Amino acid sequence: MRSMRSVRDAGGYSARLLVAAALLAGAGLALQRPAAGQPPPASRLSPPAADASITADDLRREVGFLASDAMRGRLTATPENAAAARYIAEQFERHGLRAVGPGASYRHTVDLVVAAQEPGNTLLADGGGQVESAELSRDFFPAPFSAAGSAAGPVAFAGFGITAAGLAHDDYRQADVNGKVVLLLDHEPGEFDPQSRFAGVVRSEHGSAIRKVLEAQRRGAIAVAIAPDVHNHARWWTIPDLASRAWPSSPPRVPLYQLAAWVDQVRIPVVRISAALAERLAAAAGRTLQELGAHAETAGGAAVVDLSGVTLEMTTALRHETTPVDNVVGLIEGADAALRDEWIIVCAHYDHEGAIGTRIFNGADDDASGVAGLLEIAEAYAVAAAAGRRPRRSILLAAWNAEEQGLLGAWGYTERPLAPLEDTVAVINMDMIGRSEEVPAGGGYRFAGLEPQTAESNRNAVNIIGSTFSADLRAATGAANRSARLDLRFRYDNNRSNLLRRSDHWPFLFNEVPAIFVHTGLHPDYHTERDHPDTLDYDKMARVVQLAYGLSWDLAQGGPRPAFDSPR
Repeated sequence: MRSMRSVRDAGGYSARLLVAAALLAGAGLALQRPAAGQPPPASRLSPPAADASITADDLRREVGFLASDAMRGRLTATPENAAAARYIAEQFERHGLRAVGPGASYRHTVDLVVAAQEPGNTLLADGGGQVESAELSRDFFPAPFSAAGSAAGPVAFAGFGITAAGLAHDDYRQADVNGKVVLLLDHEPGEFDPQSRFAGVVRSEHGSAIRKVLEAQRRGAIAVAIAPDVHNHARWWTIPDLASRAWPSSPPRVPLYQLAAWVDQVRIPVVRISAALAERLAAAAGRTLQELGAHAETAGGAAVVDLSGVTLEMTTALRHETTPVDNVVGLIEGADAALRDEWIIVCAHYDHEGAIGTRIFNGADDDASGVAGLLEIAEAYAVAAAAGRRPRRSILLAAWNAEEQGLLGAWGYTERPLAPLEDTVAVINMDMIGRSEEVPAGGGYRFAGLEPQTAESNRNAVNIIGSTFSADLRAATGAANRSARLDLRFRYDNNRSNLLRRSDHWPFLFNEVPAIFVHTGLHPDYHTERDHPDTLDYDKMARVVQLAYGLSWDLAQGGPRPAFDSPR
């Protein structure tokens, strides 16, 4: 890599140029000093023209290292994953980024947990004097995020158990569920209705089971039982099916991680129960599960229904084992004292799927490509700083971990941000930026909701996802495309492929921070061992990174912050 990468902001304009000149001279090169009173040459050192330092050769070199066989797919919480984190931190330091993690480090630690069942999980159902002892893994099982403990009380049905103020939906309204076991349905209202206020053709974040449980707990529930929403599904997963996924009989290759910041908030027992058991509970109260399901679809939220005469008594026996993992973060501090506390985040994820024996999931496009782009953007800002040009707002470069386990690194950041989320101006997420979208006919579930298309038809295209949440950010992205001249495709925000919620911009959008996902598209090598460095189009990738760099620079130069438009 060019020596300019190690230039830091060492003080005034002249000092930076002297340092840069010395480094370049050591490499047998020369830095042309501008005439007195003249700006530095725009071709190299004046943002956004500093993007000339973003080259296909550098990107190829970075991807080649991060996605090499030696890195064995960078699976979260493995030595190779840790090695990738060290390398990224070293490059952030080399490019002069400020260490803003705890202890003046380049690390932002996120705790993950894995659940383990203990003996003693029980569930007793009393329906009007008819006591039934439910069978573990046939009639019920403890949710992996449940607290360990016991509870017994009358049952109240709270529909889907969702409170979403922005959607004017509340399944509790003014109901009192203090001291009660709350029975909830899985998923959300209008699950297959394209006009649903939640998310249209895909499930929204409001349907998350742990979010529902935390709301029930906040309302005073002493326990929660989650039943399948059979009125929306001709076929549903049975309890044995679900239990084998939640509690596999042997340790899986990839641990079933959960975010400790969420799990640690759950203080009550939580179980999943079968449709048959839920039907018997409803019948004991003179109702049917289909009737309760129809009631749960009430616009604005269903009123809580007490299941008279029905009680549940449960014990959940499990433990949680914690694994800390690191995001890697570095700050380009803004030059304007009035604006430097406002941050733009530019990000990518450095984890991937690991290896199975000699089968290595290199993850070149997913997402060594985005991380390589992040490092090149760090260099572009170092080049600009060497010329005395710095952004007015601050820019956090972030390489997230555990994206493949459910965006857990990014979710963990939103739970414990380094700067308040209300001071985060926008997020630019680069994930899979090294190819051209290619969707084969009959490609299967991995391409659900995507029209068949060839790589050639997308040769100059990049998808910009999340733009419907901020018209201002969409306009800014278009303006930043002035030199890259890519074909920007604003699609997939509401698509059955659910790409909107499948990368690290989503936790920020959920928290109402304007964010976009820069993504050149899925392809047949996605999540296979064929995702090698030699399959990437580095010339196109350089232009995609230049677009992201230019957008970050434009957003950091002051002016009105992009507004967040959507309540979803």
